[in-house]
Amino acid sequence: MKVAFESDGGYGAKSAIGVIVLSTDETLEPELRQITAQPDASIYHSRIPFDANVTPETLARMETALPASLGLFPTHTRFRAIGFGCTSGATVIGAARVAQIVQEQFPDTSVTDPISAVIAACHALGVKRLGMLTPYRMDVSAAMCDLLEANGIKISAFASFEEEQDRKVARIAESSVYQGMMQVGAGDCDAVFASCTNLRTFGIIKAAEAALGKPVISSNSAFGWHLHRLAGITGPIAGPGQLFSL
Repeated sequence: MKVAFESDGGYGAKSAIGVIVLSTDETLEPELRQITAQPDASIYHSRIPFDANVTPETLARMETALPASLGLFPTHTRFRAIGFGCTSGATVIGAARVAQIVQEQFPDTSVTDPISAVIAACHALGVKRLGMLTPYRMDVSAAMCDLLEANGIKISAFASFEEEQDRKVARIAESSVYQGMMQVGAGDCDAVFASCTNLRTFGIIKAAEAALGKPVISSNSAFGWHLHRLAGITGPIAGPGQLFSL
């Protein structure tokens, strides 16, 4: 027996957000789920193929894979914001190029990525000098430092785990990340930034801020904050750290 039904906008009628996640990433989605906003945003994920190792060459190759990943988003949803969830990948490919690729399929959608979100977060917090912690090998980290400094954010302290394998990055203990934050945050900086969407930080950001007396942001906290703001959410957003109290 056929039953009559009424239609509404579905979950996509809310502030729909699309997030492209690396196939190797095990951290971004669990941490983004800890960010909540009123009214609730609807978050949709797609995956993009990525190599086991993080190098400038493997990061650059994602440029050609982006259109296919975007094509896996639901076509009848009006996305207010779409983010490419790779800090180092957006650095290598370029934020402008990422936005161009996204807007070829979603022309009326705001676009961000973690490194663009970190720059926006630093400007919102008034950060001029940054203590930076990464998991990357040095050529990947250097490109990111150069990009931040080109946007008026001086890297006053730096440390890295120098780990190339993404699966190992996802398993770096939060206690080790915390100690790295303490190391780069002890000097003359306005805030601390822990880079990489696969690096776990949400369980330690508040404790690190309390110990250092300054803001602490991560790729995932800045990315989640920026996605919600670009999606038009102007009210409170619940997430770890001083960034979410703005």
